[in-house]
Amino acid sequence: MGGSLRVAVLGAPGVGKTAIIRQFLFGDYPERHRPTNGPRLYRPAVLLDGAVYDLSIRDGDVAGPGSSPGGPEEWPDAKDWSLQDTDAFVLVYDICSPDSFDYVKALRQRIAETRPAGAPEAPILVVGNKRDRQRLRFGPRRALAALVRRGWRCGYLECSAKYNWHVLRLFRELLRCALVRARPAHPALRLQGALHPARCSLM
Repeated sequence: MGGSLRVAVLGAPGVGKTAIIRQFLFGDYPERHRPTNGPRLYRPAVLLDGAVYDLSIRDGDVAGPGSSPGGPEEWPDAKDWSLQDTDAFVLVYDICSPDSFDYVKALRQRIAETRPAGAPEAPILVVGNKRDRQRLRFGPRRALAALVRRGWRCGYLECSAKYNWHVLRLFRELLRCALVRARPAHPALRLQGALHPARCSLM
């Protein structure tokens, strides 16, 4: 066994968080959007580079539907939303919605503020979903990726939950990053990731 990892998939309502998770776990895509009523927890086992990891994937909005994450008074207790004890974060936005990108920006700040002093930094992967609607995007990919990677110091990737494009890749990269952060004394993990770029699957 490789151990266990806790992952939170967060973002504004309607950006495709549940669709991404369902494509990863079940290989299906809901054609009609149904709002997620409260947080959900999925517990798959994943094979990554020859080791099996038990995942806890939390799906849910940090702030309620229709609310903004900008004001501290609108946020629930950080402990209730597992912001403090999560090993890795996926922050999802809609590439056609600048408001959802601002939401992710505020989420990232909230995560940094609620991390306990001395706790290891949890990796954050910012994901632009709905790449299948590329012509309607609000900003160029390269500029957004540079902002996130250099300014926010987070990972960046775009995907299409509808067509299952880069969904597996985003979880693979997130988990590898989390493992490297958790065990910095083992640089072989980085080499192993380079040698086996596609070896991530559900058990």
